[in-house]
Amino acid sequence: MDSAARPQLAPHRYFTREEWAQLRADTPLTLGQSDLERLRSLNDPISMDDVISIYLPMSRLLNLYVAATQGLYNATRTFLGTSDGKTPFIIGIGGSVAVGKSTTARVLRALLSRWPNTPKVELITTDGFLFPNAVLQREGLMERKGFPESYDLPALLSFLSEVKAGAPVVTAPVYSHLVYDIVPGERVAIDAPDILIVEGLNVLQAPRLPRDGKAVPFVSDFFDFSIYIDADEADIHRWYVARFKRLRDTAFRDPTSYFKRYAEIGEEEALSIAERLWARINLANLRDNILPTRPRADLILRKGADHLVEQVALRRL
Repeated sequence: MDSAARPQLAPHRYFTREEWAQLRADTPLTLGQSDLERLRSLNDPISMDDVISIYLPMSRLLNLYVAATQGLYNATRTFLGTSDGKTPFIIGIGGSVAVGKSTTARVLRALLSRWPNTPKVELITTDGFLFPNAVLQREGLMERKGFPESYDLPALLSFLSEVKAGAPVVTAPVYSHLVYDIVPGERVAIDAPDILIVEGLNVLQAPRLPRDGKAVPFVSDFFDFSIYIDADEADIHRWYVARFKRLRDTAFRDPTSYFKRYAEIGEEEALSIAERLWARINLANLRDNILPTRPRADLILRKGADHLVEQVALRRL
């Protein structure tokens, strides 16, 4: 094959930060600095320039995708002669721990909900579908928390199926990062959104296909659009340790925190623990389960060492 033709076979088209920023067109800026401070996660230094250069073009693109997809849904209903309720547009956001998924999800939700037609936008994380600690301990999976096997996949698939089918109210379990566990008896209600954002580590993962050809649903089967937050492994490692240090001075000091013991030991010992947690759990999960899903995303946001998105890859149609 002629090497000059190979780039044309790439499934994504790549844009520099500057090239992507130009695609904003006339999309209005609807967030202020105070909004951004409220939406950003710990140790994720997003700026208004990020919103203008990266998120506004993304908002414009999604506006076009949502309109086109709703048109397709309506055409299918006409073909089938059905009068089903609205079908929510579902966006999946994946990537490693500490890479900035939560900030991306919250900023995107704020922007999408402020479109002129004011759609109803909901956000849920797959943390709520982790098995409770008691189950993980019984199954010997506490050190595999966040790995695919630590999630109640049937419950997550059932939730997404109901949402996609237009069910009026669908509930999901609630996870507390403070106590590091599912909150017993607490549920969050998703009430017929126009757009649902689903954020999680492994949302783009596809299981091994069965040889007998039986249907095996994937979480991503329910997505209309997917985003992967990408960065060099060394940068994610550094961000993870920096966040751990920040948490030692904040959330870990809460008397009810599962990680309170890390705030009570010396800094050197605590950082040694952070390094072990990174290498044994988070790095292994990134390499084995999360990073391999990157090519499946419709949009890849590639961050540099300073957390700024340097490159955007958009899947070709």
